[in-house]
Amino acid sequence: MKTRLLTKEDVAKLADLEETMKAVERGFAAFSAGRVMQPDYIAMPFASPRGELDFKAGYLEDNETISMKASSGGFVNNPSAFQLPAGMGTILLYDARSCALQCIMDGSLITGLRTGAAGAISVKYLARKNARVVTSIGTGNQARMQMRAIHTILPHMEIHAFDCDKEAMKRFQAEMEAELNVPVFLEKTKQEAVEQADILVSTTRGKGDVIKAAWVKKGTHIVAIGTDMRGKQEYDPAIFKGTKVVHDSTAQCSAKGETWHGLHHGFLKPEEIYGEIGELVLGQKAGRQTEEEITLFDSTGMAIQDNVTAKCIYEKALQQGVGTDFAFI
Repeated sequence: MKTRLLTKEDVAKLADLEETMKAVERGFAAFSAGRVMQPDYIAMPFASPRGELDFKAGYLEDNETISMKASSGGFVNNPSAFQLPAGMGTILLYDARSCALQCIMDGSLITGLRTGAAGAISVKYLARKNARVVTSIGTGNQARMQMRAIHTILPHMEIHAFDCDKEAMKRFQAEMEAELNVPVFLEKTKQEAVEQADILVSTTRGKGDVIKAAWVKKGTHIVAIGTDMRGKQEYDPAIFKGTKVVHDSTAQCSAKGETWHGLHHGFLKPEEIYGEIGELVLGQKAGRQTEEEITLFDSTGMAIQDNVTAKCIYEKALQQGVGTDFAFI
């Protein structure tokens, strides 16, 4: 039995955003159809300047694969102190029939890809058909990935961005305009950016001032990415009042996501949660139903997204002879 090792460079060579979006969409459908085993993930937060380390494991019947990902984020001193990225990840793939280790791969790019894919899939089902203005609150790596993925759905979009770091905003503007060939406007305040949005994407890690419900216009679709554990928050809980709320996993979002704040403060009742994105993919529930409704996709990130994305990359590696094999057994 040999195990394939895929480095960050190998994964970058094999990864494809549109393939990832298709895989994640299938994964969401499988999850909501009950074909996924996915235990609660483990989050280990550390005191600043360290960040957090998460462990997410999942099994998919469709591909007979078990995945386990360890991913870190928010280690802000890493670049200067250790010459390492602020966030890293590693994914293990096991053959579920034998539990033999098939592959060890870098997971840093995969986390960004599959999270960007999830946001774009929500846009596909929940944004207005005439949506054009995409606001990005946060201008880091995940904001870039969200914009790339949404661009595959809305090629004629324009981007409005806000970040507390003005230099980071300028870099984001230059890179996104050059890469996507769309206009990027930098806003002076978070409120000005939010008020213009047809699609509002937040990737702030849930540590800044909250986005006020009063800033969000009717018909907006919200992609909430930054809150994936208790202690994080991106939105005024009042945002949930009268909003169509869709989750990647309702159990996970209710316990650890942005939704927890809406439930905890009484602006949302459990029975008012509309459903999971997989139910929309399966056609069990409708997506957007009116031009006026505000929709919110709460994404805490699921192991099934890592599973299907990593499996796709592993299969391509075997086909193309990419990576190095090791005999651990």
